[in-house]
This record gives sequence, C-alpha cells and structure tokens, in this order.
Amino acid sequence: MQFLVEHDWMIFISLEIAALIFLLLFVVVRYLLSMRQLSQLFLGLFLLMMVFEAMLAYFVYQVTGEVSTFQIVIIIFLLYAVTFGISDFKNLDYKARVRIGKWRKVPLVTDEEVERMQKRKHPKVIAKKSRRWFYAHTIIFGIALVYFWQSYGSTEHGFLYFIQDFAWFGDETLPQPFTSEMLSQAIRLWIIIYIIDTIINWSYTFFPDKKESGSVS
Repeated sequence: MQFLVEHDWMIFISLEIAALIFLLLFVVVRYLLSMRQLSQLFLGLFLLMMVFEAMLAYFVYQVTGEVSTFQIVIIIFLLYAVTFGISDFKNLDYKARVRIGKWRKVPLVTDEEVERMQKRKHPKVIAKKSRRWFYAHTIIFGIALVYFWQSYGSTEHGFLYFIQDFAWFGDETLPQPFTSEMLSQAIRLWIIIYIIDTIINWSYTFFPDKKESGSVS
C-alpha cells in the first residue's frame, strides 16, 4: 500500500498512457485490420484501466485518510469518462470509420449513421444535451458537497453560513467551509468551473446557432 502512495502520480500517468494505447489499438485492430473479436479485448483493457484508477484513488485514500489533489484529479478524469468521454468516444469511433473507410475504399459507416450524426449537430439537439449535462453536473456537485461537508465540514459554522456569506471565497483568512485546506481550494475551483459550465450549457438554449444542420424528427 505504501508503494502506491509514494508512486501514486507515476502509476496514474502510466494507467492513462496505457488506456490511450489500448483505445488506439481498438480503433486500428477493429477497422484497419478488421479483427473485431481482438478489438473487444483492447476495449476491455481500456475500461479496466479506468477501474484501476478508481481503485488506486481508493487505496491511497485508505492509507492517507484524507482527500488530496490526487483523488480530486482522478475523480475529474473518471467523471469525464462516464459523461463527455462516452460521447467523445462515439465521435472518435465514427470519424475513425469514415477516414479508414475512405482509405480502404470500403463502407464502414451506414447511411443511417450519417443521418444520425447530422441530427446530433442540430442546434435543438445540442441544446437538449447541454441542459442534460447541466442537470447531471448539478446533481454530482450537490452530492459531492453533501459528502465532503459530512466528512470535512467546518465545526465552527453551519452550512448555511457559507451559502449566505460568500466572503470566504475571496478571502482565505476568513473561516473556510472545510477543515481541509486542499479541499476548500478544490471546491473553490469547482464552483468557478460550475459557473462557467452553466453559462456555456445554457447559452446553447438561449443563443442557439441560427445555422441549422440536419433535421430533428
């Protein structure tokens, strides 16, 4: 266990590199070499790297007994993998098939998939997906705040104190919401990201792209 703590970042980076290699091998083996069964192995190994990252974060937490930047970074990576990562993987898969199909001069993309991808670019579809992500982000943020407050919440002031008075946000000399300085900094950063993310996601609803592509059934 101590080895994991001493080399946590090196192990995490190695797992990320391995995951990227397995993902690239999946695309090459599946569409360039047409070996579908073998490609499933590489996809499974890619997902296994994600599991190992989660386990690594948990074991390091078990040893240190505190949430650090390391756990926060892994949580962000894993949240991306199960949210935007799925959509990005589908886009990568589609683009890889289009390019490899043109190179091999064989159809790897069906007309239905082309039509579906065109629909996904429609402003209304983009706005709907953005709103869903906002709801998901809000729920995840809320659950995280509740968990962190129960584990590291201030013993001097109640939760409402920090909601009603945000002076702590810009002045670190004031009482902070969490007993862990690292966690307070992380939550401060997350709040900024949440605000920016909220503005961006709702902009697709209130200011949609007037140039529509495709149609929505």
